[in-house]
Amino acid sequence: MQVTLIGIGVGADTLTREAWEALEQAEPVLGARRLLESLPAVEGQTRLAAARADEIMTLLREVDAPRPCVVFSGDTGFHSGATGLLALLRAEGVPFRVLPGVSSVQLLAARLGEPWQDWSLYSAHGADCDVVSAVMAGKSAFFLTDGAHTPAALCRALTDAGLGALRAAVGENLSGMNERVVIGTAAACAETAFAPLSVLLVDAAPRPYARAGGIPDEAFVRGNVPMTKQEVRAAILAKLAVMDDETVWDVGAGTGSVSVELALAARCGRVFAVEQRDEACALIERNRARFGAWNLRVTRGRAPEALAELPAPDAVFIGGSGGALPGIVDAALAKNPDARLCASAVALETLSAALAAFSARGLETEVTQLSVARAKPGARLHLLLANNPVFLLTARREGEA
Repeated sequence: MQVTLIGIGVGADTLTREAWEALEQAEPVLGARRLLESLPAVEGQTRLAAARADEIMTLLREVDAPRPCVVFSGDTGFHSGATGLLALLRAEGVPFRVLPGVSSVQLLAARLGEPWQDWSLYSAHGADCDVVSAVMAGKSAFFLTDGAHTPAALCRALTDAGLGALRAAVGENLSGMNERVVIGTAAACAETAFAPLSVLLVDAAPRPYARAGGIPDEAFVRGNVPMTKQEVRAAILAKLAVMDDETVWDVGAGTGSVSVELALAARCGRVFAVEQRDEACALIERNRARFGAWNLRVTRGRAPEALAELPAPDAVFIGGSGGALPGIVDAALAKNPDARLCASAVALETLSAALAAFSARGLETEVTQLSVARAKPGARLHLLLANNPVFLLTARREGEA
């Protein structure tokens, strides 16, 4: 027995001649019921409906026919059920061949008259997909969609992140009788209903600010809200060691200077800036747009109450607690007991309270004191002017690397 795996592409009309010949000679043909029903009938041919790889493998063992074919939607190499079946066939030593189909990626590119070799490819079909992080990767992003993660829903997420002006193209019922290609902005597509069989292409977002951690203070919009200084921000980044796909909280975010730095470090993750003051929230939004930190989201409210609906954090910076530091720590650890924590303190009372809160929760704590002085030119000399000393308390579960 040799099993032939066939991608029927975006419809039976796009099948290759090699695939047609294999189907005409096959006995039996297996696949999802809707795919079998889309194929022209072949006299005397047995067709067996099965969707999951293990179900298909069971039927293949039972029929033990010389020329079975298994059909899959789309292309066998692009988020296809063929992957699971191939693993089972290899495990049992069953010979196979794969005949790919024309994918929705290729067809949308053809309809747009554009090459697709530089697109980034994602699937939101039956899976969570962070569309904002995807378009921040520097390339146009193509998405398979489904009934929950529709083109409109994905475009709505982009619009909410401030990226509603990006060009978006939706391919609806590609190669079908009701085919439609809609080109517009993400904001416009967010308000448009599309057929269940749709794919989405979105242009790359403007590139975020690129440099090492510790952006110069003067680069931020500041207003009258206190801001964490450059040298301290660089140390916070080093202490939290944020990875590019992590979820991070910045509690008491102020101007958002730390939030922006964290968002640029976690460019494929998410950063939540929690702040209760209206003026500060407005500054965070301005700095977010200024630096292209589209994965930064502002949460307006007082901690710890405002933290209740946030996703579990991998790392948390507490820049301002309003006297509620124990509750903030409890909220973070309740969602992720292994979260990495960093708190700043300029007053000895805050230092003492943070040490007590971390110690009471069995956290291993490191205390670093930063004293920064900057030279200011005088008449003939450069004199050092000291900034307020800052304590950074970094805490994690004992034994965590």
